[in-house]
Order: sequence, then C-alpha cells, then structure tokens
Amino acid sequence: MTKKIAVLLLCFAVSLPLLAEDKVTKRIADSTAVLQGVLSKNEIPKNVLNKAVCVIVFPSVKKVGIGLGMSYGRGVMTCRSGSSMTGAWSAPAMYSLDTGSLGAQLGGTATDFVLLVMNPQAAGKALMGKLKLGADASATAGPSSASAGTYDEKADILSYSQAKGLFAGASLGTASMSSDDGANKELYGKDLTAAQIVRDGAVPVNAAGKPLVSLLTQYSPKHM
Repeated sequence: MTKKIAVLLLCFAVSLPLLAEDKVTKRIADSTAVLQGVLSKNEIPKNVLNKAVCVIVFPSVKKVGIGLGMSYGRGVMTCRSGSSMTGAWSAPAMYSLDTGSLGAQLGGTATDFVLLVMNPQAAGKALMGKLKLGADASATAGPSSASAGTYDEKADILSYSQAKGLFAGASLGTASMSSDDGANKELYGKDLTAAQIVRDGAVPVNAAGKPLVSLLTQYSPKHM
C-alpha cells in the first residue's frame, strides 16, 4: 500500500509542472486568438500599430468577487527588440493585470484587452516588473480605423477592449500590470525577468510563442 501511495505521489508531482505549462501555453494561444481577431478586422489602425514598441494582450479579463469592484487577468507582452526598440518582435513575457475599480464596469462579461506601448520610456517602466497607469505611464483609449488613426501622441499607452464581439478604444483608469514571474519560469524553464526575456534578446521564441510573434511580424514587420 505504501509503495502504491509513493507511486501516486510521484505521478502527481510530475504532472503538476506539465499542468502549469499547459495553462501558460493556453494563455499565449488565447492571447494570439484575440489579437488575430482584432488585426484581421483592421480594428487597430496600421499606422498606430507600426509606431508601437510593445503589444500587451489580456484575454478574458473577468470581475473577481461579488461587490469588490475588482477584476484580474493574465496575458502576454512582446516588444520590438534592440536598444531603440525598432527591431523584430521578441519572445513573449507573461504579465498579470489588476484593473481595480474597472471591475464594476465589466460586470459578469469577460473582456479582452489589447494595449499598445508607444515609446521606449513607458516600455522600460513596464519591464521593471510593475506599472500603474496614470501614475507611472499615461494611458488613453486607442483610436479606431474610422478615426484615421489620430490619437494623443503624448500618451504612453493606447488601450482597446473587446466584449461580446464589440471592439473599441477603452480607458483602463488606474489599472496596474506586473510581470508574472512564476508563469515565465514555467514557460522558459528558469527564473527570468520580463526585461531579460523581452529586451536582452537572449531568449529565443519557443514553439508556444511563435504564432503570436509570426502574427505581429505579418501585420507590422517594421517600426515606422
């Protein structure tokens, strides 16, 4: 009996990392699907995407807790490589999002968010591990293709949301985002900071991240 329990415990211990890796892989796949839907419909102006230095996707952000007014999501971030952030898209880093009081607006609807980081300074703050919109970086609703891609060029981050098939620019208020270090370790097999994954170029794009990077390369191969 003791031997059987030991075998069961061993199997359980082996399966835990695989389950965690599956969750991270699914997160990247869900993020890629959201971005694919948005880009294929030209809902983000091409000239705006071409100016972005990073893209962050949080799929299916939901309200957490009844009456708490809080929402939480997990997603991915990829940036253009190089010191000036004008090169090829990097391997993805895992991020989490806490939208605070926006949860009251979300209700019970799962909402997808796409954030465009528009300058290296804001990207650097995000890659430090945690960033609060409004305090560490300015954010505003992103422009639509119908608006000819005009926006406040002083904004550090442009945000979009999608709920029930409708996609539009959205304000994230004082939302905060932070590097999901545990998920990054599950994905790459070692402790890595978001900056090491995205900026240093030492982390190759793995099989899980290739569809996301290929998608962005297809729609915005060069920084303009």
